[in-house]
Amino acid sequence: MTPEELVRDHTIYSCVMGSRAFGLATEGSDTDRRGVFLAPTPLFWRFDKPPTHVDGPAEEQFSWELERFCELALRANPNILECLHSPVVERIDDTGRELLSLREAFLSRQVHQTFVRYALGQRKKLDADMRQYGAPRWKHAMHLLRLLTSCRDLLRTGRLTLDVGPDRERLLAVKHGEVSWPEVDSWMTRLSEEADRAALTTPLPSEPDRPRVEAFLLRTRRASAAG
Repeated sequence: MTPEELVRDHTIYSCVMGSRAFGLATEGSDTDRRGVFLAPTPLFWRFDKPPTHVDGPAEEQFSWELERFCELALRANPNILECLHSPVVERIDDTGRELLSLREAFLSRQVHQTFVRYALGQRKKLDADMRQYGAPRWKHAMHLLRLLTSCRDLLRTGRLTLDVGPDRERLLAVKHGEVSWPEVDSWMTRLSEEADRAALTTPLPSEPDRPRVEAFLLRTRRASAAG
């Protein structure tokens, strides 16, 4: 079975990510698609295992095998957790719906470290751009502000929301280079500090509910083997 066939015939969940999921789409914005496929259990009985992920087959499309997706989500990977909360679902079956019902099981206080660590890495790249070119990549600056806002709000409320809502116009102004770098830099610092404070009182549990997720994976694998 080819990787393309796994995505085509065994996808349990697919959604739109990027600007279209964040409420930041403009004319000409790409459509980034992300998905989860369930490789048939008998494929794991061979020496050559099914792939953990597939790039394509369409442009701007990327999919993970269910087990790999769950592993990354349990580690509070920002991109994976956001994929679980996309407001634009294009394809889903019963297994996919059960996966989405586990969204809260993946969330924990670990998001503070993973989101902020990812943000710090991106911020270093923006600082390097400032030193080398005298200006950052404004689109990346916009998305970093969005991510930091999402992290802060997740820690405050225990819920992950992707749509930027009333921040849309201000964030698009950043994308278009209409906000000065010192103002953007100050905004990032404020959001990071607010996330740090929110982490002290967050309603999120200390650890994700790994047993619940594992039980789902085992059930799904057994059903696939029996079918």
